[in-house]
Amino acid sequence: MKLSLVVPCYNEAENVAAFHDAVLEAFQGCGYSYEIVFVDDGSKDATLHNLKKLHKAQKCFVKVISFSRNFGKEAAIYAGLKHATGDYICLIDADLQQHPGIAREMASLLDEKPEYDVVAAYQDRRGESKVLSFFKRRFYSVINQLSDVKFRPDASDFRCFRKSVAKSILSLAECHRFSKGIFSWVGYDTLYIPYTAAPRAAGSTKWSFRKLMNYALEGIIGFSTKPLRIAAYIGMLTAAAAIIYLIAVVCEKLFWGIAIPGYATAIVLILLLGGIQLFCIGIIGEYVGKTFEQVKDRPIYIAKETLTWE
Repeated sequence: MKLSLVVPCYNEAENVAAFHDAVLEAFQGCGYSYEIVFVDDGSKDATLHNLKKLHKAQKCFVKVISFSRNFGKEAAIYAGLKHATGDYICLIDADLQQHPGIAREMASLLDEKPEYDVVAAYQDRRGESKVLSFFKRRFYSVINQLSDVKFRPDASDFRCFRKSVAKSILSLAECHRFSKGIFSWVGYDTLYIPYTAAPRAAGSTKWSFRKLMNYALEGIIGFSTKPLRIAAYIGMLTAAAAIIYLIAVVCEKLFWGIAIPGYATAIVLILLLGGIQLFCIGIIGEYVGKTFEQVKDRPIYIAKETLTWE
């Protein structure tokens, strides 16, 4: 098997057949064998039913992994990599915003340029709002300052890589997965190519602003411990400020006879220090929570059903 297309699907009933047909068209006459590994991430619509129809038809090699519930796109990517058998593996969405023809181009680039292990696509023009673009830029600016691993801001999960890269990614069996960070962490020589995202074939995006914010937090917590150090610095600065304020109050009373500030000042200081403490405890709690969930060693996903072409 030369190429495996790993396709996470969540409520993509209207798109999977069109995606399958687009793959057949894009890879017609390619001269090598390829497979499509669909991962149904606990969809609530007819996605699984439609995937079973595609599997039964077998117009090309098709695998279907069906989760017992929704585990998230990161788990779907992990499952797809585990079941992929190709020498090259391409991650691609089912909504046809990322066209299969570009996946074929990526595979050709890996053939032509053996010095590269990964071909990653980035959007040359984004159709998102200015507000969302602003927050994405700020996120990558923050995480590149906090993390020792550097992230390319415009790179997406849409990429094609050799089997050795997939094995490295699978060796990172962390339950809270942040693919962009994992891709950067494992390294390998990467060639970046531009692409223009097409409109969704059908349906709407599953990524709300809240989900994107949570995903960003996963990335920061998963690939940097500097927030813990920042919390420690905040604590030291607050303690130093409190000592300086204490000295100033004592000097005012002893040398100038100024009355010690009363109720209002005390309340403000208590609220300020309490807020800082809760903020720092919250940061620590995020790391403790992630550690707690990881040490339970639960599986990243549960496959209810697996259909293979073999």
